Amino acid sequence: MKVLVKSLLGACALTALSLSAHAETTLTIATVNNSQMIQMQKLTDDFTKANPDIKLNWVTLEENVLRQKVTTDINTKGGQFDITTIGTYEAPIWGKQGKLAPLDNLGADYNLDDMLPSIRSGLTVDGKLYAAPFYGESSFTMYRKDLMEKAGLKMPDAPTWDFIKQAADKMTDKSTGTYGICLRGKAGWGENMAFLTAEANSFGARWFDEKWQPQFNTPEWKKAIEFYVTMMKADGPPGASSNGFTENLTLFNAGKCGIWIDATSAGSLVADPKGSKFADKVGFALAPDNGLGKRGNWLWAWALAVPATSTKIEAAQKFIGWATNEKYLQLVASKDGWANVPPGTRTSLYKNPEYVKAAAFAQSTLDSMNSADPAHPTVKPVPYTGVQFVAIPEFQGIGQAVGTEFSQALAGAETVDAALAAAQASTEATMKKAGYPK
Repeated sequence: MKVLVKSLLGACALTALSLSAHAETTLTIATVNNSQMIQMQKLTDDFTKANPDIKLNWVTLEENVLRQKVTTDINTKGGQFDITTIGTYEAPIWGKQGKLAPLDNLGADYNLDDMLPSIRSGLTVDGKLYAAPFYGESSFTMYRKDLMEKAGLKMPDAPTWDFIKQAADKMTDKSTGTYGICLRGKAGWGENMAFLTAEANSFGARWFDEKWQPQFNTPEWKKAIEFYVTMMKADGPPGASSNGFTENLTLFNAGKCGIWIDATSAGSLVADPKGSKFADKVGFALAPDNGLGKRGNWLWAWALAVPATSTKIEAAQKFIGWATNEKYLQLVASKDGWANVPPGTRTSLYKNPEYVKAAAFAQSTLDSMNSADPAHPTVKPVPYTGVQFVAIPEFQGIGQAVGTEFSQALAGAETVDAALAAAQASTEATMKKAGYPK
């Protein structure tokens, strides 16, 4: 009888060990519907084959929806996600608040020192990395060389806003559905306000003065928004107030836009003959300026982070280590070519002759990223950091409210003056409620 009991106990122990060895860890990953993220999902067999005990559950969302859901989940400690796609705005704020787990175990072969310094710095708090960059970007000018030539103009390497307006006017031919310029109009702190804040910086505007007083009632903001609305009404496509990054990418690749000023991460997408009818006719230049010392370009990284609420931090870091290291770039290159690897995160990529040769936009991307200065984003002094955002927790709500006003102005639903007045009033109210100046 004792032998039988021992045998049964032994069998139970072996079964338990077997079940434990094959137990699956499911990681729920919230990400944005950008092409680079879709590409990552298609390549994850490489990860799951090496880690058969980890299953991936993807939640892929449009940019504004992703931000809303992830922010709600983080702030309520909902625990819906094990990995979230966040950016340079959220990472340091949530890291400092203890809402993210530090990424201190990305793998023995993970080369932190290869990260571009500006990108790593933006995701780090007190020496700890709280999000690993999947791709990094600034913004620059993309344009159709054939349309520019037809207009009798030559795009400078470093254009001014006046030149952009002149070129857009000459490129526009509404009878053929060709519009001189496509710019973001969809409301959102990371949609139209990413572009408009960077543009406003180059016009000498700023969100707040040194005492945290909102500045939308200044001549600089009025000039920046009037310039944008006037140019878009004259030379932009119909319905521009509903267009964000994705919509403008589609328009540009279909030949509807002569100039598009947006994220440098779009470089591979507009130069890819699989997605663009005019891939061989696209040129690249820096974002425009007004001669005041600041260009209208931003600095951003889409990065992967682990909420502190996750119970699967070890597995989550293992996935992030796979998705953001140098080997992943080589994997993408082997499948889709060097021009299509996620840009803007690693110094080594820009020293890789294969990449530089394949990616006509590589140097413009690096120059744009290096010229953005989050610590000194504006012409006049400011109390905040961040180029196309203000690195305070209240900015998400403020940016959304202001973005809605400016989108309405673009749509013609209100005047520029009314939009600026509303932006000033709502921002003043929010900042007063939040207790600024602190």
